[in-house]
Amino acid sequence: QVQLAESGGGLVQPGGSLRLSCESSRSGSDIVAMGWYRQYPDQSRELVARINNLGRTDYAGSVAGRFTISRANSKNTPVYLQMNNLKPEDTAVYFCNFGWNQPIYPWGQGTQVTVSS
Repeated sequence: QVQLAESGGGLVQPGGSLRLSCESSRSGSDIVAMGWYRQYPDQSRELVARINNLGRTDYAGSVAGRFTISRANSKNTPVYLQMNNLKPEDTAVYFCNFGWNQPIYPWGQGTQVTVSS
């Protein structure tokens, strides 16, 4: 069972930045599509950013130009999410997962991002 662990969240003022990291217990060394999702207090979840095996990236319209998904040179830390110019509406719990069209593995605990002055 692949385990995922997100980190890097916190409390930040509007306009601030955070960098999220995703750790994985996945044993394969092949490059697989991955994505970052966020879950709001009402439990709704949306795909924020994704990157495929060739490095193609895709972003939700609300974060395009502010967030950047990138791969790390580590099997156990496969992907980052750089978040700049954060807004209060970015407040959510952020999760990572493998897959392009849908998540593949069970969700981790997520990391809380709170944007507030």
